[in-house]
Amino acid sequence: MANLNKVMLIGRLTVDPKPIEVRGSVAGAKFGFAVNNRKLNQSSQQWENVPVFIDMEIWNRGETSRQADRVLQTLKKGSQVYIEGHLRMDQWDDSNGGGKRSKLLVVVENFQYLDARQDGMSSEGEGAPVARQPARAAAPASRGYQGGSSRGGNNAGYAGEDDSEGPSTGGYSGKGAAPSDDDIPF
Repeated sequence: MANLNKVMLIGRLTVDPKPIEVRGSVAGAKFGFAVNNRKLNQSSQQWENVPVFIDMEIWNRGETSRQADRVLQTLKKGSQVYIEGHLRMDQWDDSNGGGKRSKLLVVVENFQYLDARQDGMSSEGEGAPVARQPARAAAPASRGYQGGSSRGGNNAGYAGEDDSEGPSTGGYSGKGAAPSDDDIPF
């Protein structure tokens, strides 16, 4: 029997990333993420955006892959990113006598920035101006992506708390007209 566990999303962070510490050092980061689903309102016959909120985590892997550090340094609430990863189910016993609890989350393996950098630097921080690159095959062809792709993987997990805070749209710096409140995925 075949098996596939792959997630590809474009959305916005709903909270600032928070570090995950393992043995006294930062090994990963966790953050909230939101995407929109389109749904037809039966009473008004109008299409509406229905937000979906997802818990995310990303890990530093080895000596060269410092993805979690990059997320903590460069992303903030409202940042738009393209994410590739896989699903993981966390389970734990509720300390308040609520029995067994579980939560589905996405472990980020790869991400790309979709917002233009405010300081004009490249996503790698080398001082080169940001240049639009052609869209990758895995993402919609109508939108170019800016660098910052890196690979990572799963590491030891955590049974984190729910970080549901109110969302923010962040600054818009893309080409064309600024998005309206209806365009923001939360």
